[in-house]
Amino acid sequence: MDQKRELSSIDLAALVTELNRYEGAKVDKAYLYDDDLLRLKLRDFDRGRVELMIEVGDVKRAHVADAEHVADAPGRPPNFAKMLRNRMSGADFAGVEQYEFDRILTFEFEREDENTTLVAELFGQGNVAALDETGEVVGSLSTVRLKSRTVAPGSQYEYPASRLNPLDVSLGGFKRNMRESDSDVVRTLATQLNLGGLYAEEVCTRAGVEKETPIDEATDDQLRALHEALERIGDRLRSGDVDPRVYEEELSESEADDRDPRVVDVTPFPLSEHEGLPSVGFDSFNAAVDEYFYRLDRDDTGEGEAPADAKASRPDFEEEIAKQERIIEQQEGAIEGFEEQAEAERERAELLYANYDLVDEVLSTVQEARESEVPWDEIAETLDAGAERGIPAAEAVVDVDGGEGTVTVELEAGSDDGEGVDAVRVELDASAGVEVNADRLYQEAKRIEGKKEGAMEAIESTRRELEAVKERKAEWEAEQAADDGDGGSDGDEGDDDEAYETDWLSRASIPIRSPDDWYDRFRWFHTSTGYLVIGGRNADQNEELVKKYMGKHDRFFHTQAHGGPVTLLKAAGPSESADPVDFSEETLREVAQFAVSYSSDWKDGRGAGDAYMVEPDQVSKTPESGEYIEKGSFVIRGDRTYFEDVPCRIAVGVQCEPVTQAIGGPPSAIVDRAATSVTLEPGMYAQNDAAMMVYRELKGRFADQSFVRKVASADQLQEFLPPGGSDIVD
Repeated sequence: MDQKRELSSIDLAALVTELNRYEGAKVDKAYLYDDDLLRLKLRDFDRGRVELMIEVGDVKRAHVADAEHVADAPGRPPNFAKMLRNRMSGADFAGVEQYEFDRILTFEFEREDENTTLVAELFGQGNVAALDETGEVVGSLSTVRLKSRTVAPGSQYEYPASRLNPLDVSLGGFKRNMRESDSDVVRTLATQLNLGGLYAEEVCTRAGVEKETPIDEATDDQLRALHEALERIGDRLRSGDVDPRVYEEELSESEADDRDPRVVDVTPFPLSEHEGLPSVGFDSFNAAVDEYFYRLDRDDTGEGEAPADAKASRPDFEEEIAKQERIIEQQEGAIEGFEEQAEAERERAELLYANYDLVDEVLSTVQEARESEVPWDEIAETLDAGAERGIPAAEAVVDVDGGEGTVTVELEAGSDDGEGVDAVRVELDASAGVEVNADRLYQEAKRIEGKKEGAMEAIESTRRELEAVKERKAEWEAEQAADDGDGGSDGDEGDDDEAYETDWLSRASIPIRSPDDWYDRFRWFHTSTGYLVIGGRNADQNEELVKKYMGKHDRFFHTQAHGGPVTLLKAAGPSESADPVDFSEETLREVAQFAVSYSSDWKDGRGAGDAYMVEPDQVSKTPESGEYIEKGSFVIRGDRTYFEDVPCRIAVGVQCEPVTQAIGGPPSAIVDRAATSVTLEPGMYAQNDAAMMVYRELKGRFADQSFVRKVASADQLQEFLPPGGSDIVD
């Protein structure tokens, strides 16, 4: 199970109530760690020292931390931290709110001379913006300039577009939003209702509704049950009735001897979806969140873990086998459900014929009334009156729906055990006869049986996938035993590797193998010849790349257009010694295209641009006498190698081996490395909109769509899109 790295909207709703208990605490200092972790040190009259942590990087969280969980203060504070100290030192914490149902928290701080609002964006790339009393941005960790919104110093802060709050929506609004979907129940709750995958599944479980029920087959009673489950969650959050849990992974006895369990989730109340997982209870959700992310950080750094030489490289066959077995179990349950549904439809059809005269009398009565233009409500009243007089046909009618033109009757059927009778309700098309209504039910039974056949084909495919995993496990273990026995292989490794080549797009399940690379926070790609290229996302990173990561045998690239990133073609890693490299022309052109595509050339909608390359010793921060160099800019001296009319074009895709991740860069470097990719050029769609388009396109190509969501979500793909508008190239 993947470890949770971001707080959900429901988590934030639970946290807000607890964080407001610190109202009145005074701000002492602000600290900034690694450009994405903000720490506000406060003093509370009753509680003493209070450490408010807001992280907006790979991990996204906001909570009060135990002082023992807080790292030592970093060195010289960056400008953002200095600005916060100037504006907020001595200010009173006046409260925090969640913006609608989004992952945005708005913290208010009051001081006699000026008030400050801190907006923590715990979604996408993450951001923290400081606003003055008018809502103008004083400073932010990241500058955002999109067609849909802007977050930049001097501009009015703009919230993202409003999202539906599923915890406040009325039953009518809930049904309307659900009915507009063409997907199944759980996916609609996750996306249209903004619950996310985990809580969407939880709501289904609590409501007793099958998760994969197609929306067009969901009954009003099922939708009402889902809405009631949501209401109960909302009431519990608003009242502060929490029972927090930190969930841990399950370990076998042998694993428990080697290491402590990893944390996998933190929730404000126990979840049925996590039933069976070990958990630890806490008195407050804030304390649970603090403990979870403290342990998550320890897990990330490997602190406290025993060595696992063989395990580190061993594929997790057991997890994949267990997953396939769970899928088979679900598919078997679905098949059984289809059989029951089809049989029920046939029984209804047979009941119509068994009660032919009675049903015909009901339908004829309604049809004659409608031909005489009698309103539906009067028809219902007439039938009610007939039922009171004991007329059998009228007594059988339990509902009249003029909007749908239907009449529902309740008919008696013999029970399975031969004792007594069961009442079965059948909805009839009031404009048709008994035969037509019965035929409709028979056709529905056939349609459901068709779904059963499809499910049986799917289960066979899953069983084949399970057998393939078991075979790979057996072969891997046999190879390991052979290696242990003779210290080497028999020379057939190349053939074995070829046998394991996988059609990733059609594979039902793809194991996650996440990388942990030092350059992830920069823009990056690997050239088609294998060299690492890194580029800055902002002025601070441009400075850092040149000062910290530029080696003497690297190459420095920049664009002729102003506003391009510093781009380095690396001859070796940061801790490796490098020798001079004779880079190929293909490699240099790819780096030039990378530099041009992430520059203002793309943002301005130009189809091509010019770039140049120099040696590291030609790059300097020393200006000519009387000149000034802006942060992130450099002086270039000596001859330059130019690359003219380089096309603005990038590819973004999903890599499945040797690691699983989103990748992006020049098409020639990405297309062959990715299992599948999408190519883009400057266009009309804002960065976040284009990222969602790419995500949907890539997701649709994989059989295992959950895999795409985990390794290449829209937020992760957006990291590889240039600033400005984009279009997908056909």
